[in-house]
Amino acid sequence: MHNRARPHTALGGRGLLELAVASGVVAWATWAVLLMPGFRRVPLRLQVPYQPSGPQQVANALELLRGRTGKTVDLGSGDGRLVVEAYKQGLRPAVGYELNPWLLCLSNYRAWKAGYRGKVSFLKKDLWKVNLSDCYNVIVFLAPSVKPPLATKLLAELPDEARVVAGRFPFPSWTPTSTLGQGLEQVWAYDMKEVRRAAQSHAEGSPV
Repeated sequence: MHNRARPHTALGGRGLLELAVASGVVAWATWAVLLMPGFRRVPLRLQVPYQPSGPQQVANALELLRGRTGKTVDLGSGDGRLVVEAYKQGLRPAVGYELNPWLLCLSNYRAWKAGYRGKVSFLKKDLWKVNLSDCYNVIVFLAPSVKPPLATKLLAELPDEARVVAGRFPFPSWTPTSTLGQGLEQVWAYDMKEVRRAAQSHAEGSPV
Protein backbone atom coordinates (compact mmCIF):
# COMPACT_ATOMS: atom_id res chain seq x y z
CA MET A 1 0.00 0.00 0.00
CA HIS A 2 1.38 3.38 -0.99
CA ASN A 3 0.79 6.54 1.04
CA ARG A 4 -0.34 9.37 -1.13
CA ALA A 5 1.27 12.71 -0.47
CA ARG A 6 -1.18 15.47 0.14
CA PRO A 7 -1.19 18.00 -2.67
CA HIS A 8 0.48 21.30 -1.80
CA THR A 9 -1.81 24.27 -2.11
CA ALA A 10 -0.67 27.86 -1.91
CA LEU A 11 -2.62 30.35 0.14
CA GLY A 12 -5.01 32.25 -2.04
CA GLY A 13 -6.39 35.69 -1.43
CA ARG A 14 -9.06 34.35 0.90
CA GLY A 15 -6.50 32.33 2.85
CA LEU A 16 -4.26 35.34 3.32
CA LEU A 17 -7.21 37.40 4.49
CA GLU A 18 -8.19 34.73 7.02
CA LEU A 19 -4.60 34.56 8.26
CA ALA A 20 -4.47 38.33 8.69
CA VAL A 21 -7.76 38.35 10.59
CA ALA A 22 -6.59 35.51 12.84
CA SER A 23 -3.34 37.35 13.57
CA GLY A 24 -5.28 40.47 14.45
CA VAL A 25 -7.53 38.55 16.82
CA VAL A 26 -4.50 37.03 18.56
CA ALA A 27 -2.88 40.46 18.91
CA TRP A 28 -6.09 41.95 20.31
CA ALA A 29 -6.52 39.05 22.74
CA THR A 30 -2.96 39.49 23.96
CA TRP A 31 -3.61 43.17 24.57
CA ALA A 32 -6.96 42.60 26.26
CA VAL A 33 -5.80 39.80 28.55
CA LEU A 34 -2.19 40.70 29.32
CA LEU A 35 -1.73 44.41 28.86
CA MET A 36 -5.05 46.19 29.35
CA PRO A 37 -5.60 45.47 33.09
CA GLY A 38 -2.97 47.96 34.21
CA PHE A 39 -4.54 50.76 32.17
CA ARG A 40 -8.06 50.79 33.54
CA ARG A 41 -7.39 53.02 36.54
CA VAL A 42 -5.05 55.45 34.78
CA PRO A 43 -6.25 58.57 32.89
CA LEU A 44 -5.91 58.20 29.13
CA ARG A 45 -3.25 60.90 28.73
CA LEU A 46 -1.06 59.21 31.35
CA GLN A 47 -1.31 55.67 29.99
CA VAL A 48 1.95 54.08 28.86
CA PRO A 49 1.87 51.07 26.51
CA TYR A 50 4.25 48.22 27.30
CA GLN A 51 7.28 48.00 25.07
CA PRO A 52 10.19 45.83 26.25
CA SER A 53 13.64 47.38 26.36
CA GLY A 54 16.33 45.90 24.13
CA PRO A 55 19.64 44.59 25.55
CA GLN A 56 21.59 47.63 24.37
CA GLN A 57 19.02 50.04 25.79
CA VAL A 58 19.32 48.31 29.15
CA ALA A 59 23.12 48.33 29.00
CA ASN A 60 23.24 52.04 28.09
CA ALA A 61 20.82 53.02 30.86
CA LEU A 62 22.78 51.17 33.51
CA GLU A 63 26.08 52.52 32.23
CA LEU A 64 24.84 56.02 33.08
CA LEU A 65 24.14 54.79 36.63
CA ARG A 66 27.43 52.97 37.07
CA GLY A 67 29.17 53.72 40.37
CA ARG A 68 26.09 55.25 41.97
CA THR A 69 24.36 54.08 45.15
CA GLY A 70 20.97 54.44 46.76
CA LYS A 71 17.45 53.31 46.04
CA THR A 72 16.85 52.63 42.35
CA VAL A 73 13.39 52.56 40.82
CA ASP A 74 12.00 51.81 37.37
CA LEU A 75 8.77 53.69 36.72
CA GLY A 76 6.56 51.41 34.65
CA SER A 77 8.93 48.46 35.02
CA GLY A 78 7.23 46.17 32.47
CA ASP A 79 8.78 42.71 32.51
CA GLY A 80 11.34 43.67 35.16
CA ARG A 81 14.52 43.35 33.12
CA LEU A 82 15.88 46.78 34.06
CA VAL A 83 15.29 46.21 37.77
CA VAL A 84 17.00 42.82 37.72
CA GLU A 85 20.00 44.18 35.83
CA ALA A 86 20.21 47.19 38.16
CA TYR A 87 20.38 44.89 41.18
CA LYS A 88 23.01 42.79 39.44
CA GLN A 89 25.07 45.97 38.95
CA GLY A 90 24.89 46.74 42.68
CA LEU A 91 22.11 49.32 42.65
CA ARG A 92 20.18 48.39 45.79
CA PRO A 93 17.45 48.38 46.79
CA ALA A 94 16.03 47.95 43.29
CA VAL A 95 12.29 48.43 42.87
CA GLY A 96 9.90 48.33 39.93
CA TYR A 97 6.47 49.98 39.87
CA GLU A 98 3.99 48.36 37.50
CA LEU A 99 0.19 48.14 37.41
CA ASN A 100 -0.22 45.21 35.04
CA PRO A 101 -0.56 41.97 37.06
CA TRP A 102 0.67 39.77 34.19
CA LEU A 103 3.81 41.82 33.77
CA LEU A 104 4.35 41.67 37.53
CA CYS A 105 4.18 37.87 37.34
CA LEU A 106 6.69 37.91 34.49
CA SER A 107 8.94 40.24 36.49
CA ASN A 108 8.92 37.98 39.53
CA TYR A 109 9.68 34.97 37.35
CA ARG A 110 12.62 36.84 35.82
CA ALA A 111 13.93 37.68 39.30
CA TRP A 112 13.53 34.06 40.43
CA LYS A 113 15.31 32.78 37.34
CA ALA A 114 18.20 35.18 37.99
CA GLY A 115 18.45 34.03 41.62
CA TYR A 116 17.19 37.34 43.03
CA ARG A 117 13.84 36.27 44.42
CA GLY A 118 13.13 38.29 47.54
CA LYS A 119 16.05 40.62 46.77
CA VAL A 120 14.34 42.84 44.21
CA SER A 121 10.82 44.21 44.54
CA PHE A 122 8.04 44.63 42.02
CA LEU A 123 5.09 46.58 43.39
CA LYS A 124 1.64 46.96 41.94
CA LYS A 125 1.43 50.72 42.35
CA ASP A 126 0.50 53.66 40.15
CA LEU A 127 3.73 55.55 39.48
CA TRP A 128 1.80 58.82 39.68
CA LYS A 129 0.84 58.09 43.29
CA VAL A 130 4.20 56.81 44.54
CA ASN A 131 6.30 59.13 46.71
CA LEU A 132 9.77 59.30 45.17
CA SER A 133 11.46 61.43 47.83
CA ASP A 134 13.77 58.56 48.90
CA CYS A 135 14.83 57.57 45.38
CA TYR A 136 18.31 58.41 44.08
CA ASN A 137 18.31 56.58 40.75
CA VAL A 138 15.20 56.71 38.58
CA ILE A 139 14.82 54.86 35.29
CA VAL A 140 12.16 56.11 32.88
CA PHE A 141 11.38 54.29 29.63
CA LEU A 142 8.06 56.00 28.94
CA ALA A 143 6.22 57.67 26.07
CA PRO A 144 6.90 61.34 25.12
CA SER A 145 3.39 62.44 26.15
CA VAL A 146 4.09 61.35 29.72
CA LYS A 147 7.38 63.23 30.12
CA PRO A 148 6.08 66.78 30.82
CA PRO A 149 3.74 65.84 33.72
CA LEU A 150 6.33 63.36 35.01
CA ALA A 151 8.99 66.09 34.97
CA THR A 152 6.81 68.15 37.30
CA LYS A 153 6.44 65.23 39.69
CA LEU A 154 10.16 64.43 39.69
CA LEU A 155 11.10 68.07 40.31
CA ALA A 156 8.72 68.21 43.25
CA GLU A 157 9.77 64.96 44.91
CA LEU A 158 13.31 63.82 44.08
CA PRO A 159 16.31 64.86 46.21
CA ASP A 160 19.03 67.02 44.66
CA GLU A 161 21.39 64.03 44.61
CA ALA A 162 19.07 61.99 42.41
CA ARG A 163 19.79 61.07 38.82
CA VAL A 164 17.08 60.31 36.26
CA VAL A 165 17.87 58.16 33.23
CA ALA A 166 15.40 58.35 30.35
CA GLY A 167 15.29 55.87 27.51
CA ARG A 168 13.85 56.19 23.98
CA PHE A 169 12.72 59.79 24.48
CA PRO A 170 14.34 62.67 26.43
CA PHE A 171 12.62 65.11 28.76
CA PRO A 172 11.86 67.98 26.35
CA SER A 173 12.48 70.85 28.80
CA TRP A 174 15.57 69.42 30.55
CA THR A 175 19.21 69.58 29.51
CA PRO A 176 20.92 66.20 30.02
CA THR A 177 24.09 65.87 32.07
CA SER A 178 25.22 63.11 29.72
CA THR A 179 23.91 60.86 27.00
CA LEU A 180 24.86 57.52 25.50
CA GLY A 181 23.94 55.64 22.33
CA GLN A 182 22.12 56.66 19.19
CA GLY A 183 18.66 56.24 17.70
CA LEU A 184 16.33 53.97 19.65
CA GLU A 185 19.22 52.89 21.89
CA GLN A 186 19.98 56.41 23.09
CA VAL A 187 19.55 57.24 26.77
CA TRP A 188 19.81 60.54 28.64
CA ALA A 189 20.95 61.20 32.22
CA TYR A 190 19.69 64.16 34.25
CA ASP A 191 21.10 65.23 37.61
CA MET A 192 18.30 66.84 39.59
CA LYS A 193 20.51 69.48 41.18
CA GLU A 194 21.46 70.74 37.72
CA VAL A 195 17.90 70.47 36.43
CA ARG A 196 16.63 72.58 39.35
CA ARG A 197 19.42 75.13 38.88
CA ALA A 198 18.53 75.51 35.21
CA ALA A 199 14.81 75.79 36.01
CA GLN A 200 15.50 78.46 38.61
CA SER A 201 17.72 80.44 36.24
CA HIS A 202 15.03 80.27 33.56
CA ALA A 203 12.37 81.45 36.02
CA GLU A 204 14.52 84.37 37.19
CA GLY A 205 15.22 85.39 33.62
CA SER A 206 11.58 85.26 32.53
CA PRO A 207 9.68 88.59 32.38
CA VAL A 208 7.07 89.04 35.07
